[in-house]
Amino acid sequence: MQKSRSDRLFYVFVYLLTILAVVVTLYPFLYVVSISFSSVDAIDKQKVVLWPVGFTLSGYQMVLQYKELWVSFYNTVWYTVVGTMLNIVATCLAAFPLSRQQFFLRRKLNFFIAFTMYFSGGLIPVYMMITSLGLYNTRWVMVLPVLVITFNVMICRSAFEGIPNEIFESASIDGANELTMLYRLAVPIIKPTLAVLTLYYAVFHWNNFFSALLYLGKQDMQPLQMFLRRVLIMASPEVMQKMGGTMTSGALAVSTLQVRYVSIVVSILPIVMIYPFIQRYFVKGITLGAVKG
Repeated sequence: MQKSRSDRLFYVFVYLLTILAVVVTLYPFLYVVSISFSSVDAIDKQKVVLWPVGFTLSGYQMVLQYKELWVSFYNTVWYTVVGTMLNIVATCLAAFPLSRQQFFLRRKLNFFIAFTMYFSGGLIPVYMMITSLGLYNTRWVMVLPVLVITFNVMICRSAFEGIPNEIFESASIDGANELTMLYRLAVPIIKPTLAVLTLYYAVFHWNNFFSALLYLGKQDMQPLQMFLRRVLIMASPEVMQKMGGTMTSGALAVSTLQVRYVSIVVSILPIVMIYPFIQRYFVKGITLGAVKG
């Protein structure tokens, strides 16, 4: 079918807008990666525009030999893996009963869960509750207070509601209880949605620094994002001197910029590598259960 002139102009506009959006979002990331692989001399003379100039791994050698990076990296992996696993289990246990028509508290619990999306007790009461429970300066403070995120429960509940009720009725006739129907029937059917929720929770835990800023005073328990915060925002002289060794002040100033960008790449690389394995579930997982009728 031949397109009219106005249609062709519209498609050209859409393509140009898409290319512009890709350039605007992709260029800063490429620039950060290029700086991390460029030589100190090229960075000092501002020769780096798009590709690395004077390719070198000295920045990564400087950062990766710093012990605190690996301690915080291990903490972040622990918080992400343990937190995401518990999040998925708790989300399924919360969403499945809310999706069942015969559950007598369904409407009331849905209201209270939705209520928490808009109103909370505030930061100070939450802080007092966490300290009174003995969670302060423990690993569990990064996991238990965010065990369930309301929006993700709503997504999971909608996915469960999209499953035909006849499947559960047939399983009930065969003698299956609610837990069996949840883990043997419902969970396998909504795997795309759970894959997306896994990505949501994992990214949340990987990037979560605010909880650590409030509740983790021990530096050996702080996640990678707190280390990145000290390098990027605070530009901790202690960190830079330990990494820079006996460098001159001028070289150390240039190297500080490179260390910052290397730290950014190191912090985002693991979560970026996971995304391609979940990407094929993304659209299907979001739309599963969203359309009724």
